[in-house]
Amino acid sequence: MTATALTAVAADIFSDHNISVGAKGGMSLSRVKFQSSVPQKMISGMVVGVTARYIEEKHFGLIVEFNLEQRGWNENFAPLEGYSYKRQFTYLQLPLLTHIYFGSDKARFFINAGPEIGVMIGEKTTSNFDFEHAAEIEEIESSYRKIEQFTLPVDRKFDYGISVGMGVELSFKGKHSFNLEGRFYYGLNDMFSNHKTDPFQGSSSMSVMITLGYNYRLK
Repeated sequence: MTATALTAVAADIFSDHNISVGAKGGMSLSRVKFQSSVPQKMISGMVVGVTARYIEEKHFGLIVEFNLEQRGWNENFAPLEGYSYKRQFTYLQLPLLTHIYFGSDKARFFINAGPEIGVMIGEKTTSNFDFEHAAEIEEIESSYRKIEQFTLPVDRKFDYGISVGMGVELSFKGKHSFNLEGRFYYGLNDMFSNHKTDPFQGSSSMSVMITLGYNYRLK
């Protein structure tokens, strides 16, 4: 193979080589996977963050993010009526994702997947009843529902798991791009103590995030 041919092949392979930085924001819908189960509805929260992306070769790259996400759970009291309990946690997250994309320079479909670590930096409980003394409320106590989760302290503030997302990206003038992504996160660490004598043997986070992002190409 001649030097000219080798140069042409190399140019094709690395034609999409670029580095970009950006920001993102959106919403999160989450719950906690308890064992034994707790009746729940999704709780909504916010997601904001900054991103850096490195594309080394055609159709493939790496993304690192630093995000803030609110997640937790929203208790479902049905068939009881009139009760509300929400417990929300704020996490700082660091995902490291493989970025696979297809399409043209102006419009692309992409898949992001990889590990994520996080640390809880705050929590908030919202309720319309005295949840610290729920056992004294006859209607709740007689419903045979678990109530330990109302006051159970968080045992593990460090979290880790797997994120998988997909979306579309539109580019403008070569350096600017906007992307819309849906992403699913599944936590692999229990937030509450899970010994045999504890109320729950599992309590991992699950969330779905919908975000709109902007990237600026540096190179």
